[in-house]
Amino acid sequence: MREIAGAAGVVAAPMAGGPSRPALVTAAAEAGGFGFLAGGLAPPDGLAAQVAEADAGGAGYGVNLFVPNTEPVDRAAVLAYRDALAPEAAELGVQLPEPRWADDDGYPAKLDLLLAHAPAAVSFTFGLPSRDAVAALRRAGTVVVQTVTSPAEATAAAELGADALVVQHPHAGGHSGAFLGEAPFTGTLDELVTAVRAAVVLPLLAAGGIGTPDDAAAARAAGAAGVQLGTAFLRTPEAGTNPVHRAALASPGFTRTAPTRAFSGKWARGLENAFMRRHADAPAAYPVVHHLTAPLRAASVRAGDPSRTSLWAGTAWGEAREEASADVVARFAG
Repeated sequence: MREIAGAAGVVAAPMAGGPSRPALVTAAAEAGGFGFLAGGLAPPDGLAAQVAEADAGGAGYGVNLFVPNTEPVDRAAVLAYRDALAPEAAELGVQLPEPRWADDDGYPAKLDLLLAHAPAAVSFTFGLPSRDAVAALRRAGTVVVQTVTSPAEATAAAELGADALVVQHPHAGGHSGAFLGEAPFTGTLDELVTAVRAAVVLPLLAAGGIGTPDDAAAARAAGAAGVQLGTAFLRTPEAGTNPVHRAALASPGFTRTAPTRAFSGKWARGLENAFMRRHADAPAAYPVVHHLTAPLRAASVRAGDPSRTSLWAGTAWGEAREEASADVVARFAG
């Protein structure tokens, strides 16, 4: 388990879109924790550059990949949503792109990259990778980690051959890793860890709504070998969090988080802003909606306006501090 949690039992979560840059991964490792690069929808060459930088840092690290969605999307719903976004685009002075209907066509190349570099760990989110991919990564010496949100998903991951699991509670910031279509878990993180612990015999990392060392201790007491933190690292200097997002996390103007599909077409939790409230009926069409809203989000950040960009954060965002990553690791160490 030390390969994916470090001596401190603290993992810096993969946060796509900029926060999980190599500097954060290296800083977490140097402090006795562990960090993941966010492969997500990154192009293969972009991920290759991050991997090279992380390799140069000399510390062990992991890489997270989003398993592509194979379900068809409702094209009519996406086009209707594009029409609904037109006034937002006009107000910001940007053009909405034509929908990109395919998911991540760079996924195979990124898998090949990771097989060649064999980082300490590779984690998967949004679905299960192929059995062949899992076997190949393990032969390369890489620990395979799967994000799960229920005992049923944990069982499926264990049967596939995963080495460890990230047990993600609905209170986590950013996108839900759910992939079996179940209703979100309604108990506490400790209860979710306990339920998964009863279903599988694998090392577990607890994630979601962990804002204090006491939260982390409770998750460990329930059976987690370590904790994966995302929001707690967003305000660190090593994270690549954009200035608008950083300011929002410290702003008294935001009073709650909520799940939304408005920015990406997939449920994700963030600080509730006006855009989320206006587009509560956004269609389920990931990553089509993600690409569709990209110009809006970018323009909002350029304008210093938090009202039209995603501000991913877990329910414990109020506990996040402006501090060094090493201090985050030290505070939450087991």
